[in-house]
Amino acid sequence: MTQSAAEPAAGGPPGPGGLDLNLLVALDVLLEEQSVQGAARRLHLSEPAMSRTLGRVRKALGDPVLVRAGRRMVPTPHALAVRAEVSAVVERARALFAPGRDTDLRTVSRTLTIIGHDAIAGALGPALFARAAAEAPGIRIRFLAESHLDAPVLRHGTADLEVGVIDTDLPEVHVEQLHEDRMLGVVRAGHPLLDGEPTPERYATVAGHLNVSRRGRLHGPVDTALAELGLERRVVGTVGTFPASLFVVRDSDLIGLISSWSVPLADALGLVTFEVPLPLPPMAVGLAWHPRHDADPAHAWLRRRVRELMAAERAGQDRRPTSDQR
Repeated sequence: MTQSAAEPAAGGPPGPGGLDLNLLVALDVLLEEQSVQGAARRLHLSEPAMSRTLGRVRKALGDPVLVRAGRRMVPTPHALAVRAEVSAVVERARALFAPGRDTDLRTVSRTLTIIGHDAIAGALGPALFARAAAEAPGIRIRFLAESHLDAPVLRHGTADLEVGVIDTDLPEVHVEQLHEDRMLGVVRAGHPLLDGEPTPERYATVAGHLNVSRRGRLHGPVDTALAELGLERRVVGTVGTFPASLFVVRDSDLIGLISSWSVPLADALGLVTFEVPLPLPPMAVGLAWHPRHDADPAHAWLRRRVRELMAAERAGQDRRPTSDQR
């Protein structure tokens, strides 16, 4: 069979054991796209040529790499284990062959993944997608929700940038604190709590409470602060995301908690936000990323734009009063 002219050359730079290092680029794209068709499009190959390249990757690794699961393809455990290192090697090679040169982001074709709670995606997404379209149209941005499992997503390459309250303890991960956030109370309009001042006693006892926790936790800093005053609230349950909690609060007498990022959604649903009458600890909001991305121009662009948009959003939050101040 004759090899396509667009197919990565079989005689590329040999690595250990005669490995064609061009296959690393193909493997990186295949693991990112998890699709032969998508990888072919990214690498400007025909699908048959990409299928042959996948076959060569499988032979070189001694692993299927991608396997069929229904209508989609999923990476094997071995592919997941090497994904971060493959990405790091490819990025280092790009930097090596372009020393001191400015990268034209309009020519970059990449998918960058941000992980964080969904309120941040809702707050930053529109402006960030608009910036990408104007400045780096080949960059696609993928938002992932936080998992209930504490997996090292930055180390493994599952995500490129974490945004929000960073609680990683991995020593190699870079963490940059941007500002401090606070929790607000939220209830439906006409809630009994709004009939008077929301004192700690009334806050604890007027109605049941709904927690937001990706791990399903029923207790948190609010309970600690109430206990110090000899008070206890009744938590009826938890949901995993802030938007889901707001719909529950809207249609019940439950008292919810949201971060300031969720205030616009609460306003849109006609909910009332208020300052929690307790000395809750502030939440440090920032960015986290693996150091292998430090010199990557596309990742640097993403960090810069997220910083700018978070600063603008923060300024808007500071100017926006809570409902009980209106």
